[in-house]
Amino acid sequence: MSKLWNVAVVGATGAVGAQMIECLEERSFPVGKIRYLASSRSAGELLEFRGKPVVVEELTHDSFEGIDIALFSAGGDRSREFCPSAARAGAVCIDNSSAWRMDPDVPLVVPEVNPQAIARYTNKGIIANPNCSTIQMVVALKPLHDYATIKRIVVSTYQAVSGTGKKAIEELRDQIRAMLQGKPAECTVYPHRIAFNCLPQIDSFLENGYTGEEMKMANETRKIMEAEIGVTATAVRVPVFYGHSESVNIETGKKITVDKARELLKSAAGVELVDDPATRVYPMPIDAAGQDLTFVGRIREDESIENGLNLWVVADNIRKGAATNAVQIAEILIEKYLK
Repeated sequence: MSKLWNVAVVGATGAVGAQMIECLEERSFPVGKIRYLASSRSAGELLEFRGKPVVVEELTHDSFEGIDIALFSAGGDRSREFCPSAARAGAVCIDNSSAWRMDPDVPLVVPEVNPQAIARYTNKGIIANPNCSTIQMVVALKPLHDYATIKRIVVSTYQAVSGTGKKAIEELRDQIRAMLQGKPAECTVYPHRIAFNCLPQIDSFLENGYTGEEMKMANETRKIMEAEIGVTATAVRVPVFYGHSESVNIETGKKITVDKARELLKSAAGVELVDDPATRVYPMPIDAAGQDLTFVGRIREDESIENGLNLWVVADNIRKGAATNAVQIAEILIEKYLK
């Protein structure tokens, strides 16, 4: 019998935590015991794992005794506070927040792009999961970078409200319902109405005029790809429930034709090529929702520069952009590194 591993899901009652649990079940992860951890407000709630009841426990510094792998999705503050405690107890933390991503001693991992970085988990007992918008972009760009060396990326994102969490999903739903009934839409999660609107702000604005989300994409991409690529991003929240879309423009060291790009992407790990403009076939968030692949289409040469390419990239931000990526990291961890 293969070894079983004791797993804790921190933030089990949140949107990503719930998806982590579902991914563990779907992918038949070899779980021995599972522990659901959340804030005191959620302690006592009854959830399930593989059809059996599991009581949600309050997250404390003593929650990780006997745990091998801790999947964190409870926000940066809790990750900064509790990941070191989990690591001291012997658990390897796979953290979905931004808390540890740019720590030079913590690997930032997308399994299709830099699985070898997982080996550095021994530095602090922590592995960082990148930002959702970064994950799908680097999955699509890795085969192109390996072939032609990407020098610069210009990306605009169209990000679903689920990236903000359960309350944002409820707010969009409530606003749509209210407006269709001729009632005013209440805004509590976002600074402006999101229903039938687009918000060119994700995260707080920084001194350079970019938002935190935009700078995450730039900094995380360079760390994951281990290359000094120029990256400029504009991140936009759109009234979509699940699935982030991205318009990506790249400049490369040598020319990539459309046919070559399609050839590279068709065989790339984690990528589904959906690109037949003649029949109006291209990636859309309604098709990516519930899927673990990164979908790429609308591939065309940028006629304004010598070596440029445009792509349209779509993925489920809760699955591949968060939960699935974390579970994939855990799968490699137990296969290659943990004994």
